[in-house]
Amino acid sequence: MKNDNRNNGDGSEAGYGKPPVNTRFKKGQSGNPKGRPKGSRSFTSSAYRILQERVTINEGGRRKTITKLDAALKQIANKAASGDANTLRLLITIVQLMEQRSSDPPTPMDQMDEGDEKLVARLLARVKLDDNGGSVQ
Repeated sequence: MKNDNRNNGDGSEAGYGKPPVNTRFKKGQSGNPKGRPKGSRSFTSSAYRILQERVTINEGGRRKTITKLDAALKQIANKAASGDANTLRLLITIVQLMEQRSSDPPTPMDQMDEGDEKLVARLLARVKLDDNGGSVQ
């Protein structure tokens, strides 16, 4: 059932996919005129910029300037090494993501040997034991 009363005033048809001529975007006009202001940053670029800021830390009695990202990773590694199960879980996730994103084929040093596999299995067992209400040694 076609409605013949729908037209653009100049005889051309208006309807689905054919908006009236007077409401269409003018030549050279953006579909979102206000849009994102020039120079504004996305979340990713802001986060990257902030993580690249430098901070001063004390390490072994010496002052050292490193990026915030390096400092955060250092703290995660230290907490995981001290036995914090949640941080250990986070560190394992980070390492797995790094391995997935690695474009280089694994070298023999990158592959886990039997001792490494046993160590990871023991760590995962400790994490599971902690999740079940057991005590982490």
